[in-house]
Amino acid sequence: MHLGEHDAAFAAARARLGPRAIIGVSCYDSLERARAAAAAGADYVAFGAFHASPTKPHARRATPDLLRAAAPFGLPRVAIGGITPDNAPALIAAGADFVAVVSGVFGAADPAAAAARYARLFNQPTMDRNDQQP
Repeated sequence: MHLGEHDAAFAAARARLGPRAIIGVSCYDSLERARAAAAAGADYVAFGAFHASPTKPHARRATPDLLRAAAPFGLPRVAIGGITPDNAPALIAAGADFVAVVSGVFGAADPAAAAARYARLFNQPTMDRNDQQP
């Protein structure tokens, strides 16, 4: 389950879904929201939008520095918002463990090939994702 800022509180979601559910929290452009999510027991944190997105054109903008700054929380970090195969490598180098993509996959002529292209980005060498800038 993924919780946005207007969804149920994390504690309520955990109580309802149980300890085995994977629950992530949208942190948008807020390191403080990520810190609170980590303290509450979230399984992952998501930041974005990093780029303009046709899915959510008015979304708040995040910077790659948030991905780096959230590393000490010890949670997987998700980058979302306008992610393309061309701009994803910089986000992965900044610490994104995952990229959330809608248009880049479902808007492609061959969604399976598009998804595979994103997956291959995680197999490319990058600098130390937690300690260095790309």
